[in-house]
Amino acid sequence: MDGMHFIKEAAKYARTYQKGGKTPDVRIAILGSASIQHFVMALRYALSREGIHAEIYEGGYDGIAMDVFDTQSPLYCFQPEIVVLLTHYLDIRQFPEILEEAEETKRRLERVTGFYETIWGFLKQIHGCQVLQSNFVIPPEHALGNLETQCSYSRTVFYRDINGWLAGHSPAFVTIVDLELTAGYIGKYRWFDYPAWFVNKSGISLGCIEEAARAFTKQILAIKGRIRKCLVLDLDCTLWGGIVGEEGSRGIELGPDSPLGEAYQYFQRYLLALKEKGVLLAVCSKNDEGTAKAPFLENPNMVLKLEDISCFVANWEDKASNVRKIASELNIGTDSLAFFDDNPAEREIVRRFLPEVHVIDVPEDPALYALQLDREAVFEWRQITEEDRLRNASYLQNRQREEMERRYVNYGEYLKALEMKGSVGRLSEKEAGRFVQLLNKSNQFNLRTKRYTEEEIHALSLDENARCLYAMLSDRFSRYGLISCVILRKQGGICFIESWVMSCRVLKRNVEQFMFSEIIQAAKEMGCHTIEGEYIPTAKNGMAAGLYGSLGFAPAGENGGIRRYSYRTEDEFVSEDYIERELGSRPDCGG
Repeated sequence: MDGMHFIKEAAKYARTYQKGGKTPDVRIAILGSASIQHFVMALRYALSREGIHAEIYEGGYDGIAMDVFDTQSPLYCFQPEIVVLLTHYLDIRQFPEILEEAEETKRRLERVTGFYETIWGFLKQIHGCQVLQSNFVIPPEHALGNLETQCSYSRTVFYRDINGWLAGHSPAFVTIVDLELTAGYIGKYRWFDYPAWFVNKSGISLGCIEEAARAFTKQILAIKGRIRKCLVLDLDCTLWGGIVGEEGSRGIELGPDSPLGEAYQYFQRYLLALKEKGVLLAVCSKNDEGTAKAPFLENPNMVLKLEDISCFVANWEDKASNVRKIASELNIGTDSLAFFDDNPAEREIVRRFLPEVHVIDVPEDPALYALQLDREAVFEWRQITEEDRLRNASYLQNRQREEMERRYVNYGEYLKALEMKGSVGRLSEKEAGRFVQLLNKSNQFNLRTKRYTEEEIHALSLDENARCLYAMLSDRFSRYGLISCVILRKQGGICFIESWVMSCRVLKRNVEQFMFSEIIQAAKEMGCHTIEGEYIPTAKNGMAAGLYGSLGFAPAGENGGIRRYSYRTEDEFVSEDYIERELGSRPDCGG
């Protein structure tokens, strides 16, 4: 969408927005050094297009310090879930002098960074608050000419040092949003509107506010657990030039012999980088399967190999149906998918029948494929864990497990043949990142769909009346890493299961029984005679609806659709012993 058209649509939405209407999905406070009215309007509209209704507190002009340092200010009464800090390069008022000694420049840097450390310290007082702070978009003026990028005392180098410090020293509840990079894509002369600055103190030109709002929207979606996991790819004229059914596996245009072939190969390298990050790659092609797979097996210019593809679907059915099939085979929601196809008719079919799928606006020129996919920032994750990097391999190994399962008539015998080994531990700092990620990303096996910040989990791990337990699993094919999280709270003589999530990769493996035996043990060690749990239904967690009943819990009432269950710790729990406990894996659950 054109930047000015976006602003007009945002203004139209602002006129119809009802502040006291439906319950907000998120409460956001926006504080800025410059004028922020247009940014507030743009962010609210950008979130609404993603189905998120935001209630927004708008700070005053140059109001960051005024709002944050006064704990009686309306900001603290608002109790935001997210605070957006929109900085401006003119916030920095003192710079190194020409030929200044490096030690003095270092002290200047510490004074600037100390200010933001103080800001973060105040905002940490808001329970569960996440901070999204822009870094500094460095202005295009270079008074020192080419020396601007070479001298330690230049303003450009000073801004870069500040940005580097912010990125490297922000605490877990603070995310630095890289507007400097965004502005670099667009061009600094477009990003800054100097006449507008002198008239109304607008820090970003109207034509670029959409890009700034998009950058923050992606982070807010990630905080709310709205992330994409899989990229679904067409083949002909998407991964290579030409039609493989006509040209043959070696006749397609791919590789360094032509500009077009080199462009497709460049795109494949970008896809491989996504895969190494942990993004699942799937193929959805109208083709015979053998023909579609031939280039992966026979063409030496292919960067992507069959083992890089987590799900390969090639047939003559409509692509909307096949996209659903891919989601089902990978055991993820269709809202976790992005779709990349050079054919606009196929893209429109998926848009129409699967509106929750993110459909990439593929450009006509393959040289621009990687750039377009990168610009849409579909796979914006807040962190990358080792489990993310291993995810693709685990899906390939799943196919080996499925082949083995077909050889067994008895499912229990199949589970035994997997030679599964499990361990349970009490959360430590080492597992905290993955623990928080799994809690916030899991939607299917998630009994209450409660989201947590790293600060909240850290506090729970230190609370004597709480237990944070995790499970890890391996089998004869692979190690899954951390695949289940449980949070328990002691409430008198009751152990309440506040959260219980499990990775969809290990469903039907007896992990829930394995984990529940540890919950019983932890409850006993906490001095609880009863375990209580809740199931709060959502559009995605229906698979977990019958969990408590299957474990022997008794129904304990229902209120507003929330079902409560109870279990006495003295009751004997018997589980099929399909998972062998790894030695030394018992957590210390004592108080």
